Amino acid sequence: MTSPTDSDSPRGLAFALTAYFLWGFLPLYLKLVDHVPAAEVVVHRVLWSVPVAGALLVITRRTKDLREALMNPRMLGMACITAALISINWGIYVWAVANDRTIDGALGYYVNPLFSVLMGAVLLGEKLNRTQMIAVGLAGIAVVILFVAAARPPWVPMGLMLSWGFYAYFKKSLPIGPNQGFMLEVLILSVPALAYAIYMGPNANFGASARDTALLVGCGVVTAVPLLVYANGAKLLRLSTIAILQYVAPTMIFLVAVFVFKEEIDPARMVAFPLIWAALVIYSVPLVRQMRRA
Repeated sequence: MTSPTDSDSPRGLAFALTAYFLWGFLPLYLKLVDHVPAAEVVVHRVLWSVPVAGALLVITRRTKDLREALMNPRMLGMACITAALISINWGIYVWAVANDRTIDGALGYYVNPLFSVLMGAVLLGEKLNRTQMIAVGLAGIAVVILFVAAARPPWVPMGLMLSWGFYAYFKKSLPIGPNQGFMLEVLILSVPALAYAIYMGPNANFGASARDTALLVGCGVVTAVPLLVYANGAKLLRLSTIAILQYVAPTMIFLVAVFVFKEEIDPARMVAFPLIWAALVIYSVPLVRQMRRA
């Protein structure tokens, strides 16, 4: 395992920005398969990620690490947990885009960093400074407003926030490189994914038309490539830089939802989004100052 870097490299910045832009445009791709059940889309996100991730491990000669992980029961058990969480996250997000709830997806990913800060305080005993407490407090008020006054229950943003937050938390316990870890997760998920694909049989959209088949195969590429690009970029950036850059994707998702998909924002979300944005500004200012001092 490589230790966190104390400086930013242009190569790392290019990798990270590429990954976030790819994630930002992902709803446009997922909209093309919005007629396919979310479970089937997730199945193909898993199955077609395996050859992409596997090819990268062969090229980088990291297959030995994967073999060792597969022989380690504790690591395998932890990978099963992270694999389950990431599959839940994917399923909720695919469903949200297909059902015109992309704005809720953006909201969920906006709240993620603040939820991670709260988890660090509750589960790891990390102390929050004053600005972090204010930021988490504003995010909490936004969540309460969504539950009390929103036109529909905010289960999409809450589901995305919880699944990704706990995924990131448990991922820290995996003593394996990011590329090997992703390959391990999709290998684990490929077992139930194959079973579901067989169960679907002739009712599956895969194989029904050349267009649907190509798009479902492409789901693996649009899933694996950003994750692998990000994983390699993160090793070349400071944690504070990554924390700032992670707002690029939900901002793009929000813009796509409003200006491309023409989704409407109910009054509760019109209040919640500014609160979240204010919280993120308060949370980010100390990080920016830290970067400038460094």
